[in-house]
Amino acid sequence: MDELRPSGVPAPQPFPALFPPGLSAIYGECRRLYSEQPNPLQVTAIVKYWLGGPDPLDYVSMYRNLGNPTRGVPEHWHYVSFGLSDLYGDNRVHEYTGADGPSGFGFELTFRLKREAEESAPPTWPAELMQGLARYVFQSENTFCSGDHVSWHSPLDNSESRIQHMLLTEDPQMQPVQTPFGMVSFLQIVGICTEELHAAQQWNGQGILELLRTVPVAGGPWLITDMRRGETIFEIDPHLQQERVDKGIETEGSNLSGVSAKCAWDDLSRPPEDEDDSRSICIGTQPRRLSGKDTEQIREALRRGLEITSKPVLPPISSQRQNGMNHDRVPSRKDSLESESSAALIPHELIRTRQLESVHLKFNQESGTLIPLCLRGRLLHGRHFTYKSITGDTAITFVSTGVEGAFATEEHPYAAHGPWLQILLTEELVEKMLEDLEDLSSPEDVSRLF
Repeated sequence: MDELRPSGVPAPQPFPALFPPGLSAIYGECRRLYSEQPNPLQVTAIVKYWLGGPDPLDYVSMYRNLGNPTRGVPEHWHYVSFGLSDLYGDNRVHEYTGADGPSGFGFELTFRLKREAEESAPPTWPAELMQGLARYVFQSENTFCSGDHVSWHSPLDNSESRIQHMLLTEDPQMQPVQTPFGMVSFLQIVGICTEELHAAQQWNGQGILELLRTVPVAGGPWLITDMRRGETIFEIDPHLQQERVDKGIETEGSNLSGVSAKCAWDDLSRPPEDEDDSRSICIGTQPRRLSGKDTEQIREALRRGLEITSKPVLPPISSQRQNGMNHDRVPSRKDSLESESSAALIPHELIRTRQLESVHLKFNQESGTLIPLCLRGRLLHGRHFTYKSITGDTAITFVSTGVEGAFATEEHPYAAHGPWLQILLTEELVEKMLEDLEDLSSPEDVSRLF
């Protein structure tokens, strides 16, 4: 395997080449659960990712799980991925960083699919679903953690199923494993309906996962996905919406602190005075790119938005990660707001914070539907919410008066630092906007509020 190591990269401690230790460690955990299935069916990448293939996962193993009848757990197929963690330790896919931190991205994916009576072999479509999620992780280098949601907008198996989105949670049986290349945890994909996704966004993913565990046909204690499920948990038990979700939103707000979106903003205050005026980031001109420090601040803002504190804080621009670790989530090499285009084009010190007189915000329809969540679920609870453009470095953060460290203030509620716009909204204005939103006929009209 030495010939696959990039030149100039020191060789890590040598390991037997025939059975890589990272792979062996995950197999060991699988054998602990499925000792009677030493050679499970596998979906294998024909051309490995590290040889130029399109599929990041080298393998997806598929096991038959008999469930637990005494606990109401049905028989199902259990899928386990191999490749998001470092399987080889020789830098062919993941940078070798030692045994103390995460291995690769620090996790592998699992999925539990209810077995149909006529099935003698597991369906293979979940393997492609897992490859799709893995491609997203590799391309964006965004990591997942328990409670995260994935908006898929299509039946997971390409059928007519109502199961069209996903939540992520810890696998109920597989334990984290320590490998020579770091720690690996197992995150299970849970298929959900659109109404359940919206509830997770408005409240939080962990809360919806707990509700799914209490409804056997919707997941049960092991959160098994049934693609034939035709009812949401709220249709099965209408009291869950009012007594759990609505109450949770009212008392706790939303834990969703930001999303990737199609969004843009214009500075309507006055035209730029010259080419060096950083207001030239307005729509129709070439946007300036975020410096590394700017990107780090926005990442920290999103990350800490998950914390429920009495006074949320936006870190100062000089804040830095410690040893590349994210202390609020699974450690990752790259968090959700960093992109390949984030290299600074101009020195950070030359990007001044500007106070704006008026701004024009633009969102696509799906992003616009989250405006009430931003207002009711975040700002009314003293928090913040960020839209990060999926097509560039633009970011729009709404902050409440309870957020410390923001450069938008009550005196200057519209402020920008490079392509990052902050808007401070008082509680009175949020209440007024929520009233206005009730009268709007479509999400596109939200821009009229600014």
